[in-house]
Amino acid sequence: MAGSVPAASCQRILCAARELLAEQGAEGLTMQAVAEAAGVGKGTVFRRFGDRDGLTGALLDDYMREFQDAFLHGAPPLGPGAPATERLEAFIVEFIQRQADHLDLALAAEVPPGQALAPTYGALILHIEVLVHEIDPSLDARIISALILSAIAPPVLHRMRAVLEVDSAELQAAARALLRGLTTT
Repeated sequence: MAGSVPAASCQRILCAARELLAEQGAEGLTMQAVAEAAGVGKGTVFRRFGDRDGLTGALLDDYMREFQDAFLHGAPPLGPGAPATERLEAFIVEFIQRQADHLDLALAAEVPPGQALAPTYGALILHIEVLVHEIDPSLDARIISALILSAIAPPVLHRMRAVLEVDSAELQAAARALLRGLTTT
């Protein structure tokens, strides 16, 4: 994947991409702009990441790695050891916060309908599916997990924040209320 691009150059590219996202949003994240900000040639960025989707995928993997470790191996209620209802709620609340904290990146990493989701999202859906199945095995956990994740997808969170002027705490409280409809049955 990295080809002949040194690790130090890869880190400079990722740092430059994060800064561009913070300063200019998803629109400013072009391969040319990233290359200039990182002090490398545009070809170096393409060799390492393939295209903009590869670059945003690498950035997404970077910030999601810690989250995945927390829900797979961390302390309860997010990690193992708590009841599935508590774990699901903790997972959704934390995920909303992470999405809100990295909304420009999450929006940039969104794929058009019909395209495969990033592997990171596959892991999220699977985790939700397992928890939903533990909560109520009679539910179609595959569909429920997709609906739950869709309800807090980056474009939805963006619209809620931009149009309804809802902050992260309000989104988290609303998600809890929605989930409790599922988890109190």
